[in-house]
Amino acid sequence: MPITLPEDLPAFDVLSKEGVMVISPTRASHQDIRPLRIALLNLMPKKIQTENQFARLIGATPLQIDLSLIRMSEHQAKNTAAEHMEAFYRPFHEVRDEKFDGLIITGAPIEHLPFDQVTYWDELREVMDWTQSNVHSTFGVCWGGMAMINHFHGIDKHLLPGKLFGCFRHNNLAPTSPFLRGFSDECVIPVSRWTEMQQAEIDAATGLKTLLGSDSAGPCLVEDAGHRALYIFNHFEYDSETLKQEYDRDIANGTPINVPRNYYPDDNPAMKPINRWRSHAHLLYGNWINEIYQSTPYDITQIGQ
Repeated sequence: MPITLPEDLPAFDVLSKEGVMVISPTRASHQDIRPLRIALLNLMPKKIQTENQFARLIGATPLQIDLSLIRMSEHQAKNTAAEHMEAFYRPFHEVRDEKFDGLIITGAPIEHLPFDQVTYWDELREVMDWTQSNVHSTFGVCWGGMAMINHFHGIDKHLLPGKLFGCFRHNNLAPTSPFLRGFSDECVIPVSRWTEMQQAEIDAATGLKTLLGSDSAGPCLVEDAGHRALYIFNHFEYDSETLKQEYDRDIANGTPINVPRNYYPDDNPAMKPINRWRSHAHLLYGNWINEIYQSTPYDITQIGQ
């Protein structure tokens, strides 16, 4: 949340340059407050687990959030009860005429497919275009972020020789970014993917700024101000045992998989994993919600105009 300071107080400029949210008394007196409408387009197979993860992060601020759950219109979930989907989710075609302050597009376990071979790719492209008129800020996560950066900038994902799997240290590349307010110089983020985006291709595109990156795991968090979007290719939202669940599943299925790096104490899967990313996860999503709150129109019908 912002701090109100006189504009002529030296701290006003100092803190503003450091990325602290500072507003003047005049602006504060004119602020109107309403619940923020945030939608979750959930493409993950474990719908309920994913709902819990994102709701936990976006619900941790003092602001009131109205969360809407959205699914692709024609795609049918195979791992979640039909009754749950019917009760809590609306297909995209039913919300097409609505406005939202924020939208999260999750990852999906379809990295091996070219984008245009995904069964719901055409509708997802429609969703991404729709965000430019009906959503104030969009957050693409893992495959969702890769899909968005491909759609808006033509940047393709690249297949890795093996799964990038574990907890990797990332560098804060933009300390004054409002999205990284309160971040340390380094942070640890869970990674679980077979593909990557390449920094050179991001640098060559217009209007993109990498905020978090890793020498081992590549670019992680990218801001696309022109499309009012953030793309994150890793998983701040993961619970403490999500990587363990993925590892145990692959072991049980006989799928070749390495022990997730830097996750278990001494990389020993017999030990309880340590969560070293929770605080930064709350910071990032709290900062995103705060930026929406500060900039979205009070009259929600004005979004996109």
